[in-house]
Amino acid sequence: MDKRRVVVTGLGAVTPVGNSKDELWKSLLAGKSGAGKITHFDPTGFDSQIACEVKNFDASRYITTAKELRRMDRFVQFAVYGAKMAMEDAGLDITKEDPYRIGVLVGSGIGGLKVIQDQTLVWKEKGPSRLGPLLIPMLIVNMAPGQISISCGIKGPNSCVATACATGNHSIGEATRLIQHGYADMMICGGTEAAIVETGVGGFCALTALSKRNDAPEKASRPFDKGRDGFVMGEGSGIALLESLEHAKKRGAKIYAEVAGYGMCGDAYHMTAPDPNGEGAAMCMKLALQDGGLKLEDVSYINAHGTSTELNDKIETLAIKKLFGKQAYKIPVSSTKSMTGHCLGAAGGIEFIASVKAVQEDIIPPTINYETPDPDCDLDYVPNKARSAKVNVAISNAFGFGGHNACIAVKKFLP
Repeated sequence: MDKRRVVVTGLGAVTPVGNSKDELWKSLLAGKSGAGKITHFDPTGFDSQIACEVKNFDASRYITTAKELRRMDRFVQFAVYGAKMAMEDAGLDITKEDPYRIGVLVGSGIGGLKVIQDQTLVWKEKGPSRLGPLLIPMLIVNMAPGQISISCGIKGPNSCVATACATGNHSIGEATRLIQHGYADMMICGGTEAAIVETGVGGFCALTALSKRNDAPEKASRPFDKGRDGFVMGEGSGIALLESLEHAKKRGAKIYAEVAGYGMCGDAYHMTAPDPNGEGAAMCMKLALQDGGLKLEDVSYINAHGTSTELNDKIETLAIKKLFGKQAYKIPVSSTKSMTGHCLGAAGGIEFIASVKAVQEDIIPPTINYETPDPDCDLDYVPNKARSAKVNVAISNAFGFGGHNACIAVKKFLP
């Protein structure tokens, strides 16, 4: 069976630098940092006291009843908000569609961590009889796609993946395949996360994964810079509406770009560290290109996983050089995490939007806070300022704990 072409027709974003695709994109091009001192709780005593929190989030724009809101953890609110925004952006009138031909595949790396944390304290202080009746349905990761389907009346394929920081990319890649092989005509897909709570920040502090640049949070996320000292936690959602080209044309939808290829593989190496040889990451990018029938020389931009940790940035750079050889030095590579922070399960979705916009507008967002070159990271990281350049094909990388690798290739849409 020939694969159907899949295009991007809607984008929805809740991020530390803007709560729409337009606000996000404007902030990325301006080099705006979303980092600041944590306000969700008192971070006194934590090694890292900074994060990229979502600001000015008004869930009532898309989640209209107080009852709905009470039944959704923050990560689910972000998902529903982003999904409805993407549908609105796509001009989708669901009453005119077959609901069984529309699906949802939205994942989260952690799920309802605040609910778990808060209810654990209730259990410890007041006993098990005081636990909330919605504890379980509010914390489970699959409630993000579940609530999207309930809120929107979507009845097609419905699932989620949870592959840590590769979640968003796996969701988009698997959704693409569902459309390519005829299981759905449209898929709402991406990632969502809201883990900036005491347990989440404390856990990553214990891993020594977070930046301690508490006195200058806007300077703390500095991927590929020699002075990097860890990542800055972020939160939000990045949601896309994908559609078969045939269906998009039939309803006259605008098209941002085409999803060209998807690759995934595992490192089979370590719980938290990437394969030091970069083989898994290199293979994943190669698989994405092969899936799309693309050549190495077709790639004009790489949106890096680029977390701002010592190991990730070094190994990702090695992987790019391993796959592309000398050409690696000619490909612009940037990390938008330098502005959004690391949004964990939402990161892939948000960075997919950045990649789509780069392809659509021929502008590459920068890596901010790049000041001191690292000999181990010697590629073109588009330092500090956005760059105009022809972007025909972009690769978006995502690599998660457990050695989960997922790469998406996006290309300029040509009828």
